[in-house]
Amino acid sequence: MTVLSIEPTGCTTADLGAAAAWLHRDGIVAFPTDTFYGLAVNPASSVAVTALFELKGRAASAAIPLVAASVLQVEQIFGPLTSIAALLASKFWPGPLSLVLDTPAAIAREVDSGRGSVAIRVPAHRVARELCAAFGGPVTATSANRSGAPAVVSASALGPLTDDARVLVIDGGDTAGGLPSTIVDPRGASLVLVRDGSIAWNRVLESLRG
Repeated sequence: MTVLSIEPTGCTTADLGAAAAWLHRDGIVAFPTDTFYGLAVNPASSVAVTALFELKGRAASAAIPLVAASVLQVEQIFGPLTSIAALLASKFWPGPLSLVLDTPAAIAREVDSGRGSVAIRVPAHRVARELCAAFGGPVTATSANRSGAPAVVSASALGPLTDDARVLVIDGGDTAGGLPSTIVDPRGASLVLVRDGSIAWNRVLESLRG
């Protein structure tokens, strides 16, 4: 197991160069987010995404969420956000609100399990954003645990996942835990709640009223 110990408040893109290189070699990176620790791989690599499913013991029918460094980075891959999606991003990013967007061609089909859509957000954790910046694009952010096991808030709680030689760990201290990100779909005529989470649904709706 390779471990990078990072102080979140002083973290820079340069600090995460080794982790970014690991991702470009189809490796898996465990990293802190504003909720729990997540598992990052290159979402454009079918090899990396397949390895991620294998590590987690996750069914191939389950889609994998993404995180990005900024709204600009999201738009570089997904194209311009719609007016509603852009408004939600301006209100809640960085933060635990994920937006369901059409899957771009650059993303491996295994990420969305053939659904044609994927959830993405800009997290309110500096290490997570700097990892995406160092990598040069969004990364996966599925919870760092075996499927069915509890999500974890510290690198020390990652358990057997760290025994896998494909995994590099970024230890950025404890994360906030709590609820996972709220997921909404802004693509239709009306906003749809996909998963309730850290941001209350009524707050999301109120944000659209001005």
